[in-house]
Amino acid sequence: MPVPLAAPQTPALPPLVAVAHGSRDPRAAAVVADLMALVQARGHRSGLAGLQARAAFLGHALPSVPDVIESLPASGGRPVVVLPLLLTEAYHSDTDLPAVLDEARSRRPWLQISYGRPLGPHPGLLHALDRRLAEAGMPAPEADTAVVLAAAGSSRPAANAAVTSVAAAWQAARGWRAVVPAYASAASPTPGEAVAALRRGGAPRVAVATYLLAPGVFADQIRDQSLAAGATAVSAALGAAPEVADVVVERYLEAIGGAELARAS
Repeated sequence: MPVPLAAPQTPALPPLVAVAHGSRDPRAAAVVADLMALVQARGHRSGLAGLQARAAFLGHALPSVPDVIESLPASGGRPVVVLPLLLTEAYHSDTDLPAVLDEARSRRPWLQISYGRPLGPHPGLLHALDRRLAEAGMPAPEADTAVVLAAAGSSRPAANAAVTSVAAAWQAARGWRAVVPAYASAASPTPGEAVAALRRGGAPRVAVATYLLAPGVFADQIRDQSLAAGATAVSAALGAAPEVADVVVERYLEAIGGAELARAS
C-alpha cells in the first residue's frame, strides 16, 4: 500500500516578544494585551498565519522580558523577534532592553534574537494620531485649530528632537494651524504650557494629541494639564489602534527579512 505523501510544511514563524515600558496602572497592560491580539489578527490577514505575539514589560508589570523568553520552546533553533513598543529611540530602547537581552542570551546561549526598531517615527503613527483626535471630536484638520503633540519626554535630546520632527511632519501633511511638541516629563514645554502659549498666540482652538502608547500616569497628567490650560479636546493614547498594529507587523517583518518569509507563508 503506498505511503501517503506528507503535506508540505510551512516554516514556523519566529515568535514575537513586544516589550513595553510597563506601568503600575492596570489599564496600560490591558491596552498592550489588546494591541498584541490585534497584531496577531492583522498579521494573519497579511499572510502571517501562525504569528504568535506576546507582550512583556521592562518594569512595573508582568510578565517580565526574561519570564517571557524563558517560556519559549527551546527546540527548533528559531530566532525570537524582540520589538521595543516605544515611540522614540531612547534609553530604554538602546540601553535597558539590550542589557536585558544580553542577560537572556547568557542563560540560553543557543538563543537567536532579532532585535527590531522602535515603532516611531513612522507615517502610520500619524494616521493613528488622526484616529484618536477624531474620536476626541476633531475629525479633520482646520486652519483655526492648533495641536499640541504631547509625548512622555526624555532626558536624551535626540528623543525629544524626534518628537519635534513628528510634529513638523504632521503639520506639513495635515495643515493644522500649528503642531507643537510638549512633554510630560524631563523636557519643556509641558502640555499645559504649550496649550497656554498657543492660546496667547491667538489660536481659537487648541487640541492635544496624546503621543503615548498606553494610558497611565503620564496620559492622565497630559489630559488634566491641557484641559486646565484651556484645551478644547485631548485625545486618548494610541493604544490598540489598527494603524499601530500594522506598524508592529511591519517592524516584525523588517526584523526577520520579511519579504522572503511573506512569500513562504
